[in-house]
Amino acid sequence: MKIVDSGVYVPREIEIKIKKYIRRKEIIAIIGPRQCGKTTLLKHIANKLKKCSFVDFTDRKKLSLFDNDIDSFIELYVKGYDFLFIDEFQYSKEGGKKLKYLYDNVQIKIFISGSSSTELSVQGIKYLVGRIFVLSLFPFSFSEFLSYKNKRLYSICLKNEHLSEEIINEINKLYDEFTLYGGYPQVVLSHSKEDKQIVLKNIYNIYLLKEIKEILGIKEDYKLAKLMHALALQMGGLVNYHELGQISNFNYAELKIYINILNKTFVTYESKPFHTNKRIELSKNPKIFFIDNGFRNAIIDNFQEIENRSDKGQLNENFVSSEIVKNEKEARYWRTKSKAEIDFILEKAGKIIPLEVKSDLKEPKISKSMYSFSEKYKTKKVFILSKSLDKEITASFGKACFKPLFSISKILRSLD
Repeated sequence: MKIVDSGVYVPREIEIKIKKYIRRKEIIAIIGPRQCGKTTLLKHIANKLKKCSFVDFTDRKKLSLFDNDIDSFIELYVKGYDFLFIDEFQYSKEGGKKLKYLYDNVQIKIFISGSSSTELSVQGIKYLVGRIFVLSLFPFSFSEFLSYKNKRLYSICLKNEHLSEEIINEINKLYDEFTLYGGYPQVVLSHSKEDKQIVLKNIYNIYLLKEIKEILGIKEDYKLAKLMHALALQMGGLVNYHELGQISNFNYAELKIYINILNKTFVTYESKPFHTNKRIELSKNPKIFFIDNGFRNAIIDNFQEIENRSDKGQLNENFVSSEIVKNEKEARYWRTKSKAEIDFILEKAGKIIPLEVKSDLKEPKISKSMYSFSEKYKTKKVFILSKSLDKEITASFGKACFKPLFSISKILRSLD
């Protein structure tokens, strides 16, 4: 049985991970924000396999059968198939129990998708320890976006350690579009600026209506909208709970709960402080970034071209943060009480890699903060990202790599 999907399909990097687990018994759960391409991905996988059953839980009759009469559900949608795909799984009230029953009693490989990690963790995963692999699907990374927009540029970027000024300029034209409108598939596939803006505003409104009110049952969505707007304006800054509380009318405890909801529903990401000495380094307040620049710009209703914006630096820093998240790395920041600061600290196999974002850097220049951090933590290699520089220089601590902002995903892959 082929699952027909007439839409355009853009290959996703997550497919490499899925292939590793496709012949194992464990359930594969794909979670991510609404309209990030989960259904399209599931249908693409199903079309490559034989004897597949595909069920969408927005069909209330099928959902009701699954929740209330699992044996009849098995009879209709499971028996005789090798693979079962369940889309929009978050709508099932007792999904975890039912999946455990299926897993333990029927020989079939199960794929599920859900838009809220909060719901999947509460409703499902606690029953499925040792039985499930949870994979996150985000809006397009810049690599996925570039591959779709211009495969030749993507290939050049992938193969070459250093890029010519001409190639950097060409890629930066696409980078500007991506940084402004983000990576939601429907946005990327829209051709006009007006269409992109309409799609983004629709994604934002559906998030509040479906994810917040319908699935999570949160009635104070107007307060949450105020909080999101405040976080969007402060994007990348240290969280000031007192100020956020005044704007949103949430108390401190409520703020913590609702910020956590934004994190769990793939709207925001917390960058926590990196520290080894609480006496001189910040150790508490996080910075908050958005998973998608376009979604953030829809919240504040600002789609002015990036070069003319006062928040250009914030957008570039948020782009780097979102790429780190999409590569499933943890990004922390470093800041001392004397205000020395590094934007991102990455850790891999015991190595500490500092990374700074300098939007308009024209010549290689290493900041005092970078020298201070590198001397303290004995780093041998640092990265400074700007719009166009692609050079390496030797410093007292080791090597300083100046790279274009769009090369962050390549840098992250080199750390694996």
